[in-house]
Amino acid sequence: MALRSAIPTPSHLELRKERYPSGSRKPNPSIHPSHTALTIELFDIRADERILRGSCCGRALVGRFTLDANSELKVTLNPAPQGSVAEINLEATNTSGSLILHWGALRPDRGEWLLPSRKPDGTTVYKNRALRTPFIKSGDNSTLKIEIDDPAVQAIEFLIFDEARNNWSVLFGLPILPCFLECRRYQITTLYFGQEEYEAARTELIEELNKGVSLEKLRAKLTKTPEATDSNAPASESTVTTKVPEELVQVQAYIRWEKAGKPNYAPEKQLVEFEEARKELQSELDKGTSVEQLRNKILKGNIETKVSKQLKDKKYFSVERIQRKKRDIVQLLKKHKPTVMEAQVETPKQPTVLDLFTKSLQEQDNCEVLSRKLFKFGDKEILEKPKFTWQQTIWSHLYFTGRCQKRMESGRQCGPVLMGCFVTVKAPPSSILPSGSSLLDKACETSFSEYELNGLHCQDTGDAGKGTAKALLERIADLEEDAQRSLMHRFNIAADLVDQARDNGLLGIVGIFVWIRFMATRQLIWNKNYNVKPREISKAQDRFTDDLENMYRTYPQYQEILRMIMSAVGRGGEGDVGQRIRDEILVIQRNNDCKGGMMEEWHQKLHNNTSPDDVVICQALLDYIKSDFDIGVYWDTLKKDGITKERLLSYDRPIHSEPNFRSEQKDGLLRDLGNYMRSLKMEGTLIQSLRMAVHSGADLESAIATCMGYKSEGEGFMVGVQINPVKGLPSGFPKLLEFVLDHVEDKSAEPLLEGLLEARAELHPLLLGSPERMKDLIFLDIALDSTFRTAVERSYEELNNVEPEKIMYFISLVLENLALSTDDNEDILYCLKGWNQALEMAKQKNNQWALYAKAFLDRTRLALASKGEQYYNLMQPSAEYLGSLLNIDQWAVNIFTEEIIRGGSAATLSALLNRIDPVLRNVAQLGSWQVISPVEVSGYIVVVDELLAVQNKSYDKPTILVAKSVKGEEEIPDGVVGVITPDMPDVLSHVSVRARNCKVLFATCFDPNTLSELQGHDGKVFSFKPTSADITYREIPESELQSGSLNAEAGQAVPSVSLVKKKFLGKYAISAEEFSEEMVGAKSRNVAYLKGKVPSWVGVPTSVAIPFGTFEKVLSDEINKEVAQTIQMLKGKLAQDDFSALGEIRKTVLNLTAPTQLIKELKEKMLGSGMPWPGDEGDQRWEQAWMAIKKVWASKWNERAYFSTRKVKLDHDYLSMAVLVQEIVNADYAFVIHTTNPSSGDSSEIYAEVVKGLGETLVGAYPGRAMSFVCKKNDLDSPKVLGFPSKPIGLFIKRSIIFRSDSNGEDLEGYAGAGLYDSVPMDEEDEVILDYTTDPLITDQGFQKSILSSIARAGHAIEELYGSPQDVEGAVKEGKLYVVQTRPQMGKAREDYYQVLGVTVNSTPQEIKEAYRKLQKRHHILILLATRVMHDYTLLLNEAYKVLMRN
Repeated sequence: MALRSAIPTPSHLELRKERYPSGSRKPNPSIHPSHTALTIELFDIRADERILRGSCCGRALVGRFTLDANSELKVTLNPAPQGSVAEINLEATNTSGSLILHWGALRPDRGEWLLPSRKPDGTTVYKNRALRTPFIKSGDNSTLKIEIDDPAVQAIEFLIFDEARNNWSVLFGLPILPCFLECRRYQITTLYFGQEEYEAARTELIEELNKGVSLEKLRAKLTKTPEATDSNAPASESTVTTKVPEELVQVQAYIRWEKAGKPNYAPEKQLVEFEEARKELQSELDKGTSVEQLRNKILKGNIETKVSKQLKDKKYFSVERIQRKKRDIVQLLKKHKPTVMEAQVETPKQPTVLDLFTKSLQEQDNCEVLSRKLFKFGDKEILEKPKFTWQQTIWSHLYFTGRCQKRMESGRQCGPVLMGCFVTVKAPPSSILPSGSSLLDKACETSFSEYELNGLHCQDTGDAGKGTAKALLERIADLEEDAQRSLMHRFNIAADLVDQARDNGLLGIVGIFVWIRFMATRQLIWNKNYNVKPREISKAQDRFTDDLENMYRTYPQYQEILRMIMSAVGRGGEGDVGQRIRDEILVIQRNNDCKGGMMEEWHQKLHNNTSPDDVVICQALLDYIKSDFDIGVYWDTLKKDGITKERLLSYDRPIHSEPNFRSEQKDGLLRDLGNYMRSLKMEGTLIQSLRMAVHSGADLESAIATCMGYKSEGEGFMVGVQINPVKGLPSGFPKLLEFVLDHVEDKSAEPLLEGLLEARAELHPLLLGSPERMKDLIFLDIALDSTFRTAVERSYEELNNVEPEKIMYFISLVLENLALSTDDNEDILYCLKGWNQALEMAKQKNNQWALYAKAFLDRTRLALASKGEQYYNLMQPSAEYLGSLLNIDQWAVNIFTEEIIRGGSAATLSALLNRIDPVLRNVAQLGSWQVISPVEVSGYIVVVDELLAVQNKSYDKPTILVAKSVKGEEEIPDGVVGVITPDMPDVLSHVSVRARNCKVLFATCFDPNTLSELQGHDGKVFSFKPTSADITYREIPESELQSGSLNAEAGQAVPSVSLVKKKFLGKYAISAEEFSEEMVGAKSRNVAYLKGKVPSWVGVPTSVAIPFGTFEKVLSDEINKEVAQTIQMLKGKLAQDDFSALGEIRKTVLNLTAPTQLIKELKEKMLGSGMPWPGDEGDQRWEQAWMAIKKVWASKWNERAYFSTRKVKLDHDYLSMAVLVQEIVNADYAFVIHTTNPSSGDSSEIYAEVVKGLGETLVGAYPGRAMSFVCKKNDLDSPKVLGFPSKPIGLFIKRSIIFRSDSNGEDLEGYAGAGLYDSVPMDEEDEVILDYTTDPLITDQGFQKSILSSIARAGHAIEELYGSPQDVEGAVKEGKLYVVQTRPQMGKAREDYYQVLGVTVNSTPQEIKEAYRKLQKRHHILILLATRVMHDYTLLLNEAYKVLMRN
């Protein structure tokens, strides 16, 4: 063992200037990151004189190094004989006695420091990563000797620490690259080097490489290594070594990088990779491989071209990216009308009784009859009719059990009828039996129930199969036994059923999908050992998929479901591919000398019957060969797809043997089986093969090859199989697909995702058209979509520690992919535009980017929830009914729709949203809660799915509901003191206002973990204490709850209120000048009061009214006698708590006929006020207006209003309904203002919410949040946005009339009845999907400030006018504000005035005055003290008196 310094002489120091540390620093466990360590290398030498030359007394002087201005460090090495102890002596001159050596040893097989066992006295171990040895003071100098006895140690590294001064003294001026190369060789981290020197050296190195300098030349230059063998060395020591050509090193490095998944390497890692590649190739050369052999081995395919491109672009180890075309996102729009049936042109004929019945049924239930089948039953007819209701739920009015049970409907009364099932071999499952059914031995018996519809008498069975194309599903069930014979039979049966499915509309298509999905997930038998030729399977599969393709062209509204069916079926054969499968296995056996054993057994199986299992077997063989013949890998692949040994033995031609190949067969088998997999894919049948192929890219490759034609290497194997490229593909499309295939296994998924999306976007216009080979393009798109989802899931780990912008970008990519796979994707596209805009805002450091992104996160979640609900309503009924008929495992039925959603982009998108949600809430300072009604409460936690489902329930103890769903229009149940929900109802929604009025805690919880925790405490007693932005909660003992101290205010019942019954005062209609308390409600009176009193820039719509008592007058008219009698009867049922009567009363009210005098007076008042008269446009327009008026009256009996009045013991008969008639302001925006912040109770702050379009989306139960802002009353020019809008729907309407409810039960003191009753426009509003990225209220800061400030000013002006907090509704049209109504703001501020004066809501003005004077006298002495507290109290007394007397 000998010693040599790895530190060069001063002549080598030209690359770097010296730098000394400033200040005192503490080291990292091994080496401080801002310092450079001295390295001393130990190595074996053969000519000691090279070191001994110039030495003294056998010692070699390594060098002298300056520590500071007065001291230096001298290092010498002891050149002991090889195998002896190496000795290192260090001497520091003119130093203090507190120097410490911080050091460690280096070995070639260790990346970190080694801590030698032989160490000087006094040495301590620092954090198990370094040694610390004190110098020994000797006079003015300090010395230290280190002995190394480990022959594997190649060097030591150290720093010197002056403990007294807490200062690190290190030696700089070292060339970093040589040190770097040494440390790279021994895998030493960059922590050993000074950061500035390291970065500068790295930059110089990269610049040299970019200039084309080879690594060999760079190494020679930097390390001063002689290029020839030292002439002084003995001849025997000189060895001629063949050097690796630099271009091969570059190729090998690229191959290594590709195998690693093309990760993003830092520059220093790039250098390591080059050196490792050099080592691998040098090792091959050292074994005797020639350079030419090496070249032939690694230069295959287009690898050299790829490397050359990287060298040309000077981008090493970097993944190329495609340049995406700039296209308008809206070009991806797919918006189909929700039609279910194609209109049939028929010759007019006289309607039959059953035609009339069908029409009545459709009108009554607002549904569409999908199909009708008539069966004769004696002198009666049985009518089978499924029905469909769009956008709500899919259901059927025909319910039957087993295979024969039908609905009986006839034009005359029928006696009791029994329907028996006698054609089935066994009774139907009990899960689908209608109520009242009796199971017989091999049948069931069900009685028809009787009912009457518009004079037609009928009898009906139960509701089994509700929401399905039942006849089709039963037909499928009848044919299933035949379908199980083989896939050929199944696909032929499916093709036979396509026409019937199409005739059943969307439900029929879904029925086929459910059946095929059950098959694809192996819930149904694929083959009962039926011998069928592959060609026959392919032909049947082609027939079925051809039919699906034709329907795809003709019925675009079904494309999304048809895609799902096709993805579950597979592409099918092409030409004679199906037949060649049996032939090609012989070629594989012959080419690779594997004719016996498992391969022969598989060959026999393939000859007898080809099935999707063969794709799995082929993949298992490939995995087995790639693993160097690990048989465990073979079985693992089989088991992953459900193929066991027992299954292999169950084939008609069983497979007994395991594969057993030789190493020399490896390359040939991989080649041939890989090509064979392509043939299987072309003939392949099921989603299993698709799913498995996604991971290897094989199915994508097959789909691409089918559309583009096979590459040259596949042609020889596919002799006789003609695959022609699809014509008319976009320019550059083949290169785009080649890019996708080249990067399908990349570790960094982002470039691949971009390429996949670009390919799908290029395909999109073709799929909207009608190209010749539509089916092949559909399957290509399905493969691209599937590969995309897999790549995103693979990238989850990559997204663990990235900036929010990266996650947002991935969200935008996934949204685009989802849009390309979804019909009616307008909402998704606008979500995508919003995320793109949020991403730009984040890049531009806009301080509202997180708040804006959070709004689109909420909207995206709403879109996903809506899609999931649509899938569930569409598919689950068919899954449950068909599953019961086919005896599918119940667990598979239960999760049917859930698994469909999980397998799509929606689930991937949801996972990404969950990742970024807490980040956005943190940046936007939103916290985990939004407190809508801040009340401190305690009670028993009760978990419910929907608040709507329990709104009429009464709880007998204080209850805090944790409700998964709150829409905004619900009532708060009796006994409830708190509601916690993840939903986001508007702060000014009905339920929010009701919560504040009733002093009920109401809050949205954004944190799913917190919500899950609370749900886990179901039944326990908890206390909640809110602030304006957060909530603290804790579990408490029941005794604390029973003490009654915690819920002093919470959940206080609204006091009983009384109404004065209103009378008809002789007028059917009145103008605004005639509005009075006897004639109309507060809503109408307030609008009339505002006219002429608000600022000129605030408009008030012209109004007339239909006064109190008019409904009762119309009802008592002789022309409405039958209606009156029916309502009276129904009210009797209601009095007995039969709440179903509410809906019947509403329907009955709609049958009222308008008296002539009403029409005449209303016309006169409307025209006299300058309003248009609907009847001038025709009788139909008047009928529309009259229907709207009746709907307002009927809303007196809506459930929410009825139960709300019951709670306050309000006499429902005394409730009168006036109707305020106004011209609709066709609003650009609508708003609601609370002039006192309802969440905080801050009377100095205005709170408002704004929506695009009409205000119904704000006050109604429309999903999403409105734009919200606050504004201080002393600074109305500075509105502060609290949240951007997430409502996806806006309502717009042409010029029309609206009829607003205005009851005497609204705005009562102590009871907020506002919003309980309906306002109905004469014309139906148009629902528009909103694009906020083009909305100036969102994007134009100046416009936003102007509008929001104007809204705040209007609210403040109206509050000043009334002298009390106001709840104002209005609209904005072309920049002008309109106020359509105002009412006192119910809640804390208003109610406190009564409490302050100690009076009730029914107190007279005289009682209020006396109470005020009494309080003034009582506190007169305290007031005289003029304390701040008493001054505020005086102001409060005066304000309460002023407001209550005015009102």
